[in-house]
Amino acid sequence: MCGLAGFLILDNGDADEHTSHTMARCAGAMAQRLAHRGPDDEGVWVDAAAGIALAHRRLAIIDLSPAGHQPMLSSCGRFVIAYNGEVYNAAELRADLEARGRRFRGYCDTEVIVEACATWGVEATLERLIGMFAFALWDRRERRLTLARDRLGIKPVYWGRVGNRIAFASELKALAVLPDWSGEIAAQALALYLRYNYVPSPLSIFEGIEKLPPGNLVTIAGDGQCSRHAYWSLEKVAKAGLASPLTIDDAEAEERLENVIANAVKGRMISDAPIGAFLSGGIDSSLVVALMQRAADKPVRTFSIGFREAGYDEAPHARAIARHLETDHTEHYVDAAEAQAVIPRLPQIYDEPFADSSQIPTFLLCKITRRHVTVALSGDGGDELFAGYDRYGYADLWRRRLARIPRPLRQLAGAGIALLSREAIARLLRRLPVPRLRQCEYENLSRLALYLRGSDQALYRDQVSIWQTPPLHKRAHEARLPASPLSAPNERPRLPDYLGWMQYADMRTYLPDDILTKVDRASMAVALEVRVPLLDHRIVELSWRLPTPFKRRDGKTKWLLRRVLARHVPEELYERPKMGFGVPIGDWLRGPLRDWAEDLLSEKRLATDGYLDPAPIRRKWRAHLSAERNWMYPLWTVLMYQAWRADGLGGARLPLRDPKPTHLSGSGLEAMRAQV
Repeated sequence: MCGLAGFLILDNGDADEHTSHTMARCAGAMAQRLAHRGPDDEGVWVDAAAGIALAHRRLAIIDLSPAGHQPMLSSCGRFVIAYNGEVYNAAELRADLEARGRRFRGYCDTEVIVEACATWGVEATLERLIGMFAFALWDRRERRLTLARDRLGIKPVYWGRVGNRIAFASELKALAVLPDWSGEIAAQALALYLRYNYVPSPLSIFEGIEKLPPGNLVTIAGDGQCSRHAYWSLEKVAKAGLASPLTIDDAEAEERLENVIANAVKGRMISDAPIGAFLSGGIDSSLVVALMQRAADKPVRTFSIGFREAGYDEAPHARAIARHLETDHTEHYVDAAEAQAVIPRLPQIYDEPFADSSQIPTFLLCKITRRHVTVALSGDGGDELFAGYDRYGYADLWRRRLARIPRPLRQLAGAGIALLSREAIARLLRRLPVPRLRQCEYENLSRLALYLRGSDQALYRDQVSIWQTPPLHKRAHEARLPASPLSAPNERPRLPDYLGWMQYADMRTYLPDDILTKVDRASMAVALEVRVPLLDHRIVELSWRLPTPFKRRDGKTKWLLRRVLARHVPEELYERPKMGFGVPIGDWLRGPLRDWAEDLLSEKRLATDGYLDPAPIRRKWRAHLSAERNWMYPLWTVLMYQAWRADGLGGARLPLRDPKPTHLSGSGLEAMRAQV
């Protein structure tokens, strides 16, 4: 696992030794901004005449020797690569390449990739790779730069125009060192962030900078001409799977799924550095650990964290699973002060606004794990692949209920509700004869209006929206938002199954831009490599061929995963209501974080940059403080934006300052001094 960066100058002019030195110094500064991703080695490669510079920071996992140094040249000298990730079938590819006459200096997967590109071409190589990766490849003969990202978007790459350069990097902070960096906020990206609590691909929070979407590559010529396309398409996989479902019985499905997951887990256990696994005690991580333990010749190292607050502590469940599987288990209980001390670091870890509050325990889990191992396997992806989220059931229930009402009547009722003001709805509700209906809130009726008028897309989008209407002034109004799989009808693939559509939407948006972003930044902040076996593309392709009853049956989510896990762990150890991996942000905002939040949510601070509309934000803040309703999710989304504006890339061009826990002033936090 590593960090990559670099740039291609589009009008380099007459290059000389001074130009080469300046380019190398700039690329080196970019690499320094990624030092946390790769503390073991640094490299810079420059061709001033071509205007290209590649930079790299290395976290040594496979082949710990200097033979793994990057940027790396192919043996023929034509290609240069800077690469981040792990390819788990590298040994097989290497054997094939050696049979074709390629010779290797070491045995790291970077060398396999660059030699494969030289032998088969870039796209043919991408189709052969099994793993997680992002890379920049320079073709010295054709003077052509290629950026590529793995199929599911496990590893990141940002790219775009910065002055007279096409620049790219694993994280935005590396781009911010470039001389012409402007850091202008993209209003459309901000609106989408406030709706979903993350910035969806291909947007970034900055104008002119994109995230390369999963399964995509872009080729950039020396004159700046770009050509991009998908070498792997989730839409094609979903359509093909739903069109050709497997006709197998339960026993055969269990056997088939266990075999493909076991193969993926075993491949991800290859490492020259110490390895372990996250264990929450839930279905996904427990299955990964069970299959790791079966493949290992000694107890697997497992890690979990616990919280004293009721409703947030999964540690006892993880402990029971670890005891049954006989792993070497490490458990760490986190107190409120330790968790809250992470908050000042979040804007610098994530570089752009990011508000999934499980970012806090995720970082702490990575931090504890990194004390013992360099690589950890996780169970991420199981909910998306096997329909594990409760919202799938809620959305489908609403959809079936509304289907009983004739469509013209639904649309008329929805339009009528939408025309009413907040005050008119309040007066109407007070006159209703049913007390339960009198307690209904404006936001709930607004949602009902959306459901009545909207499509399946609108129904599901509402389920995942933090702010139904982002609290922005007109220049960032939602009407200007770009099409996305959750909004524009022409962006929705024609899938015959509504559950399939919801899974598709999550896998295209929420999975790469929230879940995987959270894990990548949290783990890389402490130089920990996290591998996700359930997102092996062969498992993804199999999951789309499994009919719905293998995913949801008899009121149970992830039905087939549960059956496979039952082969290794007694059901009583994992059959329980689903828990989120979170912290009590809502309570903290009324207690120790109140002064910090009040400062960031003051009308003056909210109005500073002219994007946010203070009125709806202040309204929710007052309601939250009075315990009228728990608005922690929309408030946390605004708070993370405000904190990012103050302490992240939104506040300074070179933002990597030491975290200041004193920013979190207020009752209970004055004595907090330990840096996390």
